[in-house]
Amino acid sequence: IAHTWFLSIIQNEFRAGKIDLDCTMRLLEKLQMPFDFAHVKHVFKKIVDKRKAHTINIEDFRAIYRTIVHRPEFHELFRVYSSNSKILTNTELIEFLRKEQHETEDCETTALEIILKYEPIEEVRKRRQLSFEGFIRYMSSEDCLIFKTNHRTIYQDMNHPLCDYFISSSHNTYLISDQLIGPSDLMGYISALLQGCRCLEIDCWDGTNNEPVVYHGHTLTSKIPFHSVIRVIDKYAFEASDYPVVLSLENHCSPEQQEVMADYLESILGDKLLTSTIGDTVVTQLPSPEALKFKILIKNKKVGTIEEGMLRRELDNHGETGEVSESDYLSNEDETDERTPLYPKNLSLKRKSEQRPSAPPQKKAKMKKIKIALPLSDLVIYTKSQKFVSFEHSLANQKCYENNSIGEVKARKFVKHSAEEFVAHTSRFITRIYPKGTRTNSSNYNPQEFWNVGCQMVALNFQTPGVQMELQNGKFLDNGGCGYILKPEFLRNCHSTFTPQNVGRYSKPMSLSIRLISGHQLPPSNLSKTNKADPLVQIEIYGVPEDQVKKKSSVVKSNALSPRWDETFSFSVQVPELALIRFCVEDEISLVANEFLAQYTLPVLSLSKG
Repeated sequence: IAHTWFLSIIQNEFRAGKIDLDCTMRLLEKLQMPFDFAHVKHVFKKIVDKRKAHTINIEDFRAIYRTIVHRPEFHELFRVYSSNSKILTNTELIEFLRKEQHETEDCETTALEIILKYEPIEEVRKRRQLSFEGFIRYMSSEDCLIFKTNHRTIYQDMNHPLCDYFISSSHNTYLISDQLIGPSDLMGYISALLQGCRCLEIDCWDGTNNEPVVYHGHTLTSKIPFHSVIRVIDKYAFEASDYPVVLSLENHCSPEQQEVMADYLESILGDKLLTSTIGDTVVTQLPSPEALKFKILIKNKKVGTIEEGMLRRELDNHGETGEVSESDYLSNEDETDERTPLYPKNLSLKRKSEQRPSAPPQKKAKMKKIKIALPLSDLVIYTKSQKFVSFEHSLANQKCYENNSIGEVKARKFVKHSAEEFVAHTSRFITRIYPKGTRTNSSNYNPQEFWNVGCQMVALNFQTPGVQMELQNGKFLDNGGCGYILKPEFLRNCHSTFTPQNVGRYSKPMSLSIRLISGHQLPPSNLSKTNKADPLVQIEIYGVPEDQVKKKSSVVKSNALSPRWDETFSFSVQVPELALIRFCVEDEISLVANEFLAQYTLPVLSLSKG
């Protein structure tokens, strides 16, 4: 039957006798299986080179199809459950689903759905059976992805306060290259929003003709008009997710241009802009992502309380400014400004002989007054930027709608020396972490260490590929990719004694066994003139320090089309709620160097059995 079906699909193309490579690719697409051009081209070339021709006949095509589609590891599995090695009956398919795929509920319905969806041969489908062709299509489909099906949609409770979620966040979103001389581009915003990012950063500076601009101040990065940024955000904000977007303003504008910003925010974003509280004006708890669906929030410094701001909005506050006082400790290493000047000021040093006996260094606090246009200040509702002083200070003085931004260097010290206070702080207040100013090439820090203590907005340079962004993308695949992930209970509870270094009673150990079977159509090595590579797989767990581990497979020599490993790896994960697993395929180019081929990262708790 399979042979007849196969011929019925392809024979038309061979009416003239033979076909070339382009026609081969088209025909493979018609058979609805994923093909990689480099591999098909190589298998095709192998056949035609023997004959010194450029075309193949119908039997050659069948051989190419079998080489690429009929994977031996699928055949082995199919034969275990099929009594005649040709067909899986309904009962045999149900047994496969129970034993191999660990399906427990409603296997009869699932089996029928699989047959109707994946069996390409009509006769077999009518008999409610699955041929090997159908089995391959099922095994290569998204129904067999390692990522849990129900985690691909929103399944978490979205009614907790905002501070109970990890929020996908970007740093200097307008930059698409480095931090000093590269271009600022609207694509930075479009791309981040389409990836489900929910917190965007906008650096605003005075521009000519009273038009505020967005760029990395004191550097040579190019400038884009503020209104263009807001228009793009208006267009793309809710393409990937319905949940709220926070615009984190790093505001360097004069009060006049701040007022222009406020006008643009209101006129362009319209109803999407959150301009008043939901329900009660006295805010004792942050609203939930569910309550803020399709809303855009402004994160900026604010004059006075939310209630005062809302009363002022009822009157005309145009042209009015207020002041925010901040004590600015000179010893704060990277918090005062995340920017390192392009040209450091020359340091003048006294010669040693002139030094007086030094008194212990005093922290000098000077009060800074920052002018803020009231029309802009009054647009800040639940996300008021508040300078971080200390955990004690926040506990005593900070309101639930006040958020802190902490630079990675300082945050790392807190993780090391005051993790418990840090966890208590992030259980109450939204905390944003940003890269240190010396990362001028837009490199990223490891976000995991800050998720481990419950930081909600761990801002990364989305334009820079690498392990850090792979962890970010992997973590936020969860919960339907909506950009909000509910934190584990021990990071939401303000009485928690959890710390990443000492998980204690919060440990829920999980045994994880991964069987690495094979690869298929992997990217060929950059060193290969054909379709070869020497692939190996690294399996890594990222999580609390105790869970951090990396294991490595053997190397399969010169095979990127269908390498086989058949190796099993075992892990014990202490805090699975925070753990990510990363599969990284590399090409061994020498005994000391590997080249990256591909990777896939996902939360450990989103792994599907089977």
